[in-house]
Amino acid sequence: MQAPPVHQRDFIMVFRNILPLVMNLESISTQELKGILTQENVHVFDMNDPVRWQTTHIPRAQNLDPNSFSESDLKADKNSTLVFYCSNPMCRKAPNAAKKVKGMGFNDVRVLSAGITGWMSDGYEVEAA
Repeated sequence: MQAPPVHQRDFIMVFRNILPLVMNLESISTQELKGILTQENVHVFDMNDPVRWQTTHIPRAQNLDPNSFSESDLKADKNSTLVFYCSNPMCRKAPNAAKKVKGMGFNDVRVLSAGITGWMSDGYEVEAA
């Protein structure tokens, strides 16, 4: 008996979520983020370098230095939804930042594993600073 065919979209979803999965973090899809992006208690953090953030980022995203940000840089309360992303599914900056923030006691921390490349390839709007 042959195994069922692997659909490309299913493979992409598994691939996009592999780092958060192995780091015991919650992931969020581009579609889910788009649906909550305008909510007041949702804060999005771009972990890419500032030059990249200046040219292309998710609307409302704040750029953070993955090596030196502190709790005061987040400007969010412990019950807000915090979403971290970087460039692509293999980038570790967003999952590492999310792990750090969970350790600070924030309750709803998620990783957009698709990154900015996945956000754009799924056809969602970006902005420049």
